[in-house]
Amino acid sequence: MPAWGTLFLLWATVEATKDCPEPCTCQALESMGLWVDCRGRGLTSLPALPAHTRHLLLANNSLRSLAPGTFDHLLQLQTLDVTQNPWHCDCSLIYLHLWLEDRTPEALLDVHCASPSLATIHPLGQLTGYELGNCGWQLQTSWAYPGVWWDVALVVVVTMGLILLASLLCTATEPLLLGSFSS
Repeated sequence: MPAWGTLFLLWATVEATKDCPEPCTCQALESMGLWVDCRGRGLTSLPALPAHTRHLLLANNSLRSLAPGTFDHLLQLQTLDVTQNPWHCDCSLIYLHLWLEDRTPEALLDVHCASPSLATIHPLGQLTGYELGNCGWQLQTSWAYPGVWWDVALVVVVTMGLILLASLLCTATEPLLLGSFSS
């Protein structure tokens, strides 16, 4: 029976690590999930990560940004190491900032920015919205000033009034006497 147990564990390990991304190494965890180690692989973008990744090590690569939603399919992800990457700290890093802030806020102090120059002064966790750049939070300027709709409504009402007045004048049977007063 122990031989079957060993074979089962070997099969489970092979099955769990078969989705391991090419440049990384993976190790099956006893508590289910994967330890995915992509440290120091020169990555400029993330490979397709297995959905059952629990620990993800991305330190010491060439990652500059992450697409929003990058880790959303990794429901078991508990540990994320993204240190020692040349992060470009602008709007493209807001997703990473929020992800770390929700799960491991202390890690925000270990993520340092390589660019732009305004952001290289602080770790990601200390950057303000201004230092991350204008991320589309400002309202789009309208093509018209706010009172234009009142002006349009006024023009419509005046035009309709003039049309009604003209139609009344055209259909009147008695001539209007202007300026005649009885004495």
